[in-house]
Amino acid sequence: MPDHFHWLIELRGRCLSTVLQRTKSRSARAINTASGSKGPFWQHGFHERAIRRHEDIVIVARYLVANPLRAGLAKRLGDYPHWDAIWL
Repeated sequence: MPDHFHWLIELRGRCLSTVLQRTKSRSARAINTASGSKGPFWQHGFHERAIRRHEDIVIVARYLVANPLRAGLAKRLGDYPHWDAIWL
């Protein structure tokens, strides 16, 4: 998606806030370097949804991968250049 991303991750005991802070920090530095910009790139905070049942992973993964289709950014699954899902 051009203005946000959905991410399905397994924390494996790591703190979600720490993982996202590091991801946002590193990606913002890379984006700012590539674009010649300075300052914040990401908005503060994030929205999370915990998946409690293993059976729901495939359902959620398929929903996330289909987002570019619903937004009109791709015509077929896999056509959107920034997707990846091991569950599909």
